[in-house]
Amino acid sequence: MVAFVSRLLAAATLAVGANGFYIPGVQPQEFAKGADVTMKVNAMTSIHTQIPKDFYRLPFCEPEGGAKMASENLGEFITGNKIQTSAYKINMLEETFCQKLCQIVMSKVESAKLRLHIKYGYHNNWIIDNLPSAAVGLNAASGEKQKHYAGGFPVGFIATDTKQPYVFNHVNIIIDYHQHDPAIDTYRVVGFAVEPMSIAHKFEGDYDWDGKSSEGAAKALSTCTPKQHMERGMIEKNQIVDPDQKILYTYDVVWKPSDVAWSSRWDIYLNEDHLVPAQVHWYSITNSILVVLFLSLLVISILVRNLRRDIAAYNALAALADEEKDEEYDETGWKLVHADVFRPPENMPMMYCVCIGGGVQLIVSLFFIITFSAVGFLSPARRGSLMNGILVFYMLSGILAGYVSSVLYKAFRGRLWQLCTVITAVLFPGIAFCLFLLFNVILYFKHSSASAPFLDVIILAAMWCCVSIPLTFLGAYFGYKQEALEFPTVTSTIARAIPPPQPLLHPTVGILIAGVVPFAAAYVELFFIMTSLWMDQYYYVFGFTFIVFLILIITCAEVTVLLVYYQLCAENHRWWWFSFFAPGSTALYTFIYSVFWFKSLEASRMVMTYLLYFGYMALICSAMLLVTGTVGALTSLWFVRKIFGTIKVD
Repeated sequence: MVAFVSRLLAAATLAVGANGFYIPGVQPQEFAKGADVTMKVNAMTSIHTQIPKDFYRLPFCEPEGGAKMASENLGEFITGNKIQTSAYKINMLEETFCQKLCQIVMSKVESAKLRLHIKYGYHNNWIIDNLPSAAVGLNAASGEKQKHYAGGFPVGFIATDTKQPYVFNHVNIIIDYHQHDPAIDTYRVVGFAVEPMSIAHKFEGDYDWDGKSSEGAAKALSTCTPKQHMERGMIEKNQIVDPDQKILYTYDVVWKPSDVAWSSRWDIYLNEDHLVPAQVHWYSITNSILVVLFLSLLVISILVRNLRRDIAAYNALAALADEEKDEEYDETGWKLVHADVFRPPENMPMMYCVCIGGGVQLIVSLFFIITFSAVGFLSPARRGSLMNGILVFYMLSGILAGYVSSVLYKAFRGRLWQLCTVITAVLFPGIAFCLFLLFNVILYFKHSSASAPFLDVIILAAMWCCVSIPLTFLGAYFGYKQEALEFPTVTSTIARAIPPPQPLLHPTVGILIAGVVPFAAAYVELFFIMTSLWMDQYYYVFGFTFIVFLILIITCAEVTVLLVYYQLCAENHRWWWFSFFAPGSTALYTFIYSVFWFKSLEASRMVMTYLLYFGYMALICSAMLLVTGTVGALTSLWFVRKIFGTIKVD
């Protein structure tokens, strides 16, 4: 059974998954022999602090005339990318051996900064032809060289014995190239890796260079072998980080031919050289499918059998004369609440409509984001595109939020429709924007590159105020123009008293139980998503994500319908908020999981790290509450209308 489901899912995922991330309009860059190959530097990152820092904040070599910004779009700035030019000179197919870049004499402040960044595990992130740098290091177990394709390479290291910090002041820049057409003397970059080393350089004859004179720049180094690329075995002494230390930065450039085509060059980055086997995702999806199948069979066996029996009994009773009804049958079960089941929520009916409208907006946005990512339009190969896609789809979906909230509010006979529309337009996006703005201000004073420029913040606010909010009002206009939603039964003037429930049928118990099943169905894939979010790993299996998204929706719908049925059988007609919070408790379990998962970051003791992680996880879980709650609420509304529409009520 498991093997069959796995094969079925493989076919489905191949249909929606993306094999390549290059779409028409994206052209490869061709380099002639000797042509300049530009290398850029991105912000430094650390999974322990979650606070990106500007590359030139540390004592590194700057290009002549100063570094210039190379970031291109809004998504790059919002996600903390700060791409700038570098001082490294690289030419196509020209090998470089121990090339001197610059020499820096560290002050006490610079030394303290560098030591702190090494302690916090900061990594450099370099880019050549839109390819991020892989890191070449030694495997701790085997001692052999191993590449890691995500997260860049470390700034330095802490010695295990002396606990002293050492900086990686020499790099072997290893570039793979591919000649697309042998008849044309041009080449394409298809791979990029950096092997960092720490070398306490010395000049021949103990020459003391001031870092400026041309004589010193031409002087040979005794720590390097002419016309030979640097190897770790050649290092005599590492470069320690101390005040007044002279740090000489050098680099090698190594060119290697490759058979990898330009269109496939991102594959090894995305699958981490098969570090995580695809079978892990397959077993995750298979288990989730089996959960859904089991739950579906359970819902069908309980609901269909019971509902057929109940509906037949109620309709048979309705056909009897009044005297026969009194003699033969006492009305029990969910039909008893027919005069109250469509009564508007007793608590905050407007907020209920706002939450459902916001949830629909998020569901539609997620659907299009995952779909476009699966077909390759939004991918890691196009830096910032995913964030741009999220913003565009979410703001355009505002028209649906306004429409759904207005239709529900009109059904509840609400009169403050302007206020309902305003709250729908500003509640969740307003909370998200204020949280982003708060963190942006704090990160600005922390001198972090994650702080978006003021102009980009203005653009975000303009997109929200000039696009999203008007679209929400437009949707609300069409919603209020529609005929009011009709219910199959008439609501009584006085609400029916709700009898005390049995312990297992208490709404709080149902809410806590309901979220377990959807969370279990998406648990494994959630781990990979968390790793991508907080550990600088690439996430690209959007075909799997699409399937998990569908599984999550189906599971929430089935669990909620089952629990709402039992609540109605217990004569509890207050199902509106129950149907929202029952599947919404999936967000609670996700947040609890994130608390335990936080330990894997080995986070620093900086307060900002905790604020960023738990602040954004709370926002993500709030969005999950709206999504899962909306699925449960709308499914329950359909279910309740359906069953009460099939019985005859006086």
